[in-house]
Amino acid sequence: MIRKSIRNKLIVLLLAITIIPFGTSIVITYFYTKESLKDEFIEENVNLLYQGKLNIESYINDLKDLTLSFYNNPDFMSYLKGHGQDNRYMTLDTIKDVMVTILYAENNIKRVTITFPKQDNGMQNLVFVSKQSTLTFSSRLNHEDQSYFTKADANPFNMYIEPAHSQTDTDEKADVITLHRSLKDVPLNRQLGYMSIDISPSKILNMSEKLYNKDSEEFYIYTEEGNSIFSSNPDITRRQSHPEWLTYLLNTEDSSGTLDWDDASFQGVMVYHKLPESSGGWILVKQIPYSSLFQSALSVAKINILFGIVGLTLVILATLLVSFKITSPIRILLKNIHQVENGNMEVQFQSLGDDEIGMLGHRFKRMIGRINDLINREYKLKLENTTNQLKVLQSQLNPHFLNNALQSIGTVALKNNVPQIYSLVTHLSQIMRYGMNIEEDMVPLIRERDYIQAYLLLQQERFEDKLTFTIEFEEQMLEAKIPKMLLQPIVENYFKHGFDSGDKVGKLKIKGTVESGNLVIRIRDNGTGISDQRMKEIYQCIYDSENNSEANIGLKNVYRRLKLYYGEHANLQLNNLEFGGFVVTVQLPMDMDGDKNEGHYY
Repeated sequence: MIRKSIRNKLIVLLLAITIIPFGTSIVITYFYTKESLKDEFIEENVNLLYQGKLNIESYINDLKDLTLSFYNNPDFMSYLKGHGQDNRYMTLDTIKDVMVTILYAENNIKRVTITFPKQDNGMQNLVFVSKQSTLTFSSRLNHEDQSYFTKADANPFNMYIEPAHSQTDTDEKADVITLHRSLKDVPLNRQLGYMSIDISPSKILNMSEKLYNKDSEEFYIYTEEGNSIFSSNPDITRRQSHPEWLTYLLNTEDSSGTLDWDDASFQGVMVYHKLPESSGGWILVKQIPYSSLFQSALSVAKINILFGIVGLTLVILATLLVSFKITSPIRILLKNIHQVENGNMEVQFQSLGDDEIGMLGHRFKRMIGRINDLINREYKLKLENTTNQLKVLQSQLNPHFLNNALQSIGTVALKNNVPQIYSLVTHLSQIMRYGMNIEEDMVPLIRERDYIQAYLLLQQERFEDKLTFTIEFEEQMLEAKIPKMLLQPIVENYFKHGFDSGDKVGKLKIKGTVESGNLVIRIRDNGTGISDQRMKEIYQCIYDSENNSEANIGLKNVYRRLKLYYGEHANLQLNNLEFGGFVVTVQLPMDMDGDKNEGHYY
């Protein structure tokens, strides 16, 4: 059906040239927007994480600087060099002032501890101060603290940050992060002891929470050893082994970057930054799932699709409207053509519009109207032909009767010694026999000449010395066949319009010659001629096939018979003579049988 129906083809074509570019545009826009937003989103997160790294690094550096602030205090340095053996009141008061100053230098500092190396007696003294207690001395030391001191000694920056843990020797249950600092006697590099600062992780937690979206993203801070400082997903920190992506980040030498990751644990993009080793060497990791990363692109795509659906709906409606507007008139025409094929010529429909299809419908109605007129005319012609045939049958005896009557009159004229009457009757009989013989359409030119001569002799007898005529034909053209009664209307037309029966003698000359294989017959007279306006009217009447006026019917019939028998090979010309008079020129082929062409005209 689609292959045959213009409507369906038009609908498919319009939809194709609309949907394909529009759909392609949506797809290209989606992928371009997706990549563009991805790059922009990642860049924003890289900058955000970098700023977070700077803030955390600055905070750790500030805490580091607190552990160095006492080096310019000689009394405190003497106490450290004496490994805490100076118990004088003034010295202890100085130690308290320095440690309390460090304790209250930052709101998140919970305790400041100084641990001295082991003495000869095997004891290891420590002194600490907290916001819940004054200066306190103790000899207890955790084994884990000793391991952290070892890590601080091994660190090129003489420090180690212990991950979040609980203070075991206090009543507080809150976790703290401990900054362990190895104190050296510069420049002797002799070990003086260790300063440990317990810090509440709340500030680091606050800074961390500003670096990710809790609803769609994950954020982690790990030490160089893979210990968790901060985790937005506790399930990750509870695992016995590190996830693969963390192992990768711990082993990479890059200090920052982005990483596409796709496995069972995570699918998306990771942005990471490493703190300098002087600031603890922590790794800041932000995980952005693809669903979050492409959410904006999906939103844009949904908006485009929504507009696309609305646009497509409008296009489909417009397509259907246009296709029905174009094809409905065509279907009406097809329906009426089918009726005409079935013989119903009375087709009627409303106007199909003012466009090309409307004009086609208007022309179709006019064509059917003309066909109906032609059918009616043909039908009437058949009736007329039938009637004429009956009349011909009825009048078949008339020519014989008239010829016999004329012969009887001619015999009586001879008996009474009136040869003139006999001659006139003979000419009239010749004219009647020639005109009443309906079995011939084409006759030799010599018979047409004899008929014209008989007709002119009768006219000369009528007008006596007021009319003279001459008839000249070349011998070689006398046997050529021409349409019967072709020249008689032209000669008769002279007596109707050009002959003057007054004092002037009418002269008529008929001459036939052979020119370039054509018969050329010229009929000249010395009449008054005609005006240019009248000549134009005659030509218009002769050449216009739609003009059914009775004026100039003789010349019109001659022209139509020439075209009927010879088509474009024959011609009729009318001209005024230079010194008065009028000439009619008939040109027709000499070797072409006109009756063979009869019926082919039009």
